[in-house]
Amino acid sequence: MSKNDKNKETEFQEEVGLDEQMNNEQEIAEENETDPLAELQDQLQNEKDRYLRLFAEFENYKKRTSRERIEMFKTAGEEVIISLLPVLDDFERALKEIEKIGDDHFKGVELINNKLRETLRSKGLEMMEVKQGDTFDSEAHEAVTQIPAPDKKLKGKIIDVVEKGYTLGEKIIRYPKVVIGQ
Repeated sequence: MSKNDKNKETEFQEEVGLDEQMNNEQEIAEENETDPLAELQDQLQNEKDRYLRLFAEFENYKKRTSRERIEMFKTAGEEVIISLLPVLDDFERALKEIEKIGDDHFKGVELINNKLRETLRSKGLEMMEVKQGDTFDSEAHEAVTQIPAPDKKLKGKIIDVVEKGYTLGEKIIRYPKVVIGQ
């Protein structure tokens, strides 16, 4: 090879090397240009995701507090009403004794009883209807005792109601105390 050919070859290699170097620099520049764009898109996506999660969490919080407020208003006077249940029981026993005597002088007691019951009913108190012969349900009744059933039909059924049960709204605040047959 002549010197001239060697010079041409080195020039050619230098040009090829320069071209490759320029191509590499262009690729790096393009990568640098796309990387910030991709990073910004990723950041945007992350922020959108964070925003949606935060929004959903806030909506759940609003729903939960709303349910809690409604529940609180429904049962706001629960403790007071529970403390008045023995008074209702006493009124019921007194009225039974008054009926035995047959004296009309005690009509005022009956009127007071009715007024108290109506006031409590307007606040959401309801008496649970339980009668002899109903099927015993451990979710809704409290068994005080079991006695031999006087009839085969009354096995596993309620024989007597010792104490009435009450609900406040949909919540049972006092379970009826019952005697069941074996």
